[in-house]
Amino acid sequence: MFFKLPYWLAAPLWAGWMAGAGAAPLGFDDALTRALQETPALSASASRIAAARQSAIPAGALPDPQLTLGLANVPVDGADRFSLDSDPMTMRTIGVMQAFPNAAKRGALAGAARGRVGLAEAGMQVVRQSVLQQTAQAWIQRHTAEAQLRQIAALYDENRLFDAAVRARLAGGGGMASDAVLPREEAALIAEREDMLDARRAQAIAALRRWVGDAADWPLAGAPPQWPIDHGRLAHRLEQHPELALYSHEARVLDAETDLTRAATRPDWRLGVVYQQRGSQFGNMAGIELGFDLPVFASSRQDPLIAARVAERAVLDADYQAQLRAHNAELDADLAEYRRLDRALARQNEVLLPLAQEKVALTLAAWRGGQGNLAELIGARRARIDAELKAIELAGARDEMAARLHFTYAQPDESGVQP
Repeated sequence: MFFKLPYWLAAPLWAGWMAGAGAAPLGFDDALTRALQETPALSASASRIAAARQSAIPAGALPDPQLTLGLANVPVDGADRFSLDSDPMTMRTIGVMQAFPNAAKRGALAGAARGRVGLAEAGMQVVRQSVLQQTAQAWIQRHTAEAQLRQIAALYDENRLFDAAVRARLAGGGGMASDAVLPREEAALIAEREDMLDARRAQAIAALRRWVGDAADWPLAGAPPQWPIDHGRLAHRLEQHPELALYSHEARVLDAETDLTRAATRPDWRLGVVYQQRGSQFGNMAGIELGFDLPVFASSRQDPLIAARVAERAVLDADYQAQLRAHNAELDADLAEYRRLDRALARQNEVLLPLAQEKVALTLAAWRGGQGNLAELIGARRARIDAELKAIELAGARDEMAARLHFTYAQPDESGVQP
């Protein structure tokens, strides 16, 4: 049989045990730093960058030379057939051949390799931005759930005092017998809310564990940062969004591949040196060989490929504009939601929560004076609890949206964690 401790009792015990085990509290910046250090996706991105850089080293270099061996002018009939030293034209050959691709082709290969390095580095920034954003949101979700659980813990103490007051009034002959049930009903409803918040906290810890590992179980410390959210500043940096930055590197690779296709219309050439050994009674010889391509079929081979590359670049440019519009719309929608949450939080804290607290005070005074009934007081108290929990929920939702805006559009050196 398992017994579930309420959060107000379990949280201090768990925090004390973790402190005794040497686990430091997990602050917001600590979580981001650990995520950047431990996330396998970033390690994979670093390996892709290393692979691209190594692949760029030989790009544009000359191909390996070729060694040639052969026999030439061997007689196949007559008295000297298959003899290697009787005929002065028979010779053993050894040579070295070096191919020289044209300079434009080598430059295009090097440019494409550099573009792939930039593409891998930009891809790492996309992964980094996603890791920071999701880690921040998971941390804030857990922070919000635990703040609500602390509020629930305070309600347990309040409900015990409320239960004692009801019992005292009933003992004095006031109220109705059914009033004795209401505090216990309230305690059950509070426990139900606690179960729901416990589930949210567990889900947030599970999400956080994906990024920080076992540190997700450590007690949290501090509060989320309060970033300045300004439409003009974020919109100005929109084109530097990591996902949009990918397009510039893809364009570099595609342009280099187009140049490589155009370079195929220019001839490559080859230079070889051959040493020719004849029979001992004859002198040996040497030769030089020069060869080059004749791209005479450019209209049916290279030109269609060049047109295809140009069309692919047009597709890439159109995709970039479509993504830019999509991110613009997303930014506007996120900013609108942030402003709504900010206004709703201010209204909750400045208007609705004080009104709910005032209503509880008035109904409590009326109940104590014998002019109100317990059901009205219970209803007012429930409304106040809802208002308190909603204020915490709105603050968490606003902080999550602020984190989304900050880590999506802020520059790497402004994200709160150094690269």
